[in-house]
Amino acid sequence: MRPLSFLPLLLLCAAACSGKEGPLRSFELKYGGYTRTYLLYVPANLAKDKKYPLMVILHGGGGTGKGMRKITGYCFERRSEKYGGLVAYPQGVDKNWNDHRGDKSRTAQRENIDDAAFLSAMADEISAKYPVDPSRVYAAGMSNGAMLSYTLACRSAGKFAAIAAVAGSMPENLAASCKPSRPVPVLMINGTKDKLVHWEGGEVTGPFGRRKFGRVIPVEKTRDFWLKNDSCAGLPVVTTRDEVPDDGTIIERETYSGCAEGSAVDLIKVVGGGHTWPGGAPYLPEFVIGKNSEEIAASDEIWDFFMEHPMPAERRGRF
Repeated sequence: MRPLSFLPLLLLCAAACSGKEGPLRSFELKYGGYTRTYLLYVPANLAKDKKYPLMVILHGGGGTGKGMRKITGYCFERRSEKYGGLVAYPQGVDKNWNDHRGDKSRTAQRENIDDAAFLSAMADEISAKYPVDPSRVYAAGMSNGAMLSYTLACRSAGKFAAIAAVAGSMPENLAASCKPSRPVPVLMINGTKDKLVHWEGGEVTGPFGRRKFGRVIPVEKTRDFWLKNDSCAGLPVVTTRDEVPDDGTIIERETYSGCAEGSAVDLIKVVGGGHTWPGGAPYLPEFVIGKNSEEIAASDEIWDFFMEHPMPAERRGRF
């Protein structure tokens, strides 16, 4: 089990993951009748004779790839500079993804756009141009992007080695039809006081509950789905931390080992936390989205989790 980081290290990581924006490249990809776009961060120091991980970072509903960079504090980019890697920020059609929630108010869902296929094609295009390790292609997202991460685990498990979902749970429609081709390592980060994608599941709501955007299953049932899919045995190791008492949150982490094919399920429960990216930049006032925990840096937790879980060679390409 990887322990939760100590506070001094967290503060150093947070400082390292903020500041100036790095160099970006912008691309277009015609797919499914749409001209899709994505931003790609490529460090200048990548060696031509090595292969590197590719992180696909998915914005939330109504967001942008550029905005997601800011929310994450540019942390994936700083990590890629230090350790080697590429970071992609794709853009959803009309700023939304088709996570199969059935929300007809969104173009991507109303027109049933195949975002899972688009992201697989994008990863292939990037891999054809840059030294990507095919066993280390990952996806992480927030909210609507978190739900799309679950979609990738359900439908593109031969492409994406592991996924991470922040402030999102599995849509009811997706959970009912999800049949992954293999055990998938999954990291979940959810606030118990999320005001939009509620811990207990049910309707996804807009600010102050005024609009409804489809239904999700409870966070704990999402965890149980992946525990069953990954054939995880035994009780979890549970760790707790509350080293920043003024932020109003406590971290309870459940780490499940003994899962099939080296997979894992980790649930980081942000007690008192809201609809946020822990340790990241706030994007709306606290009274709208709830408390943002400073106990952990979600970006660091995701990077570390991903690096522990490459794709088994025999499973690569099996969707």
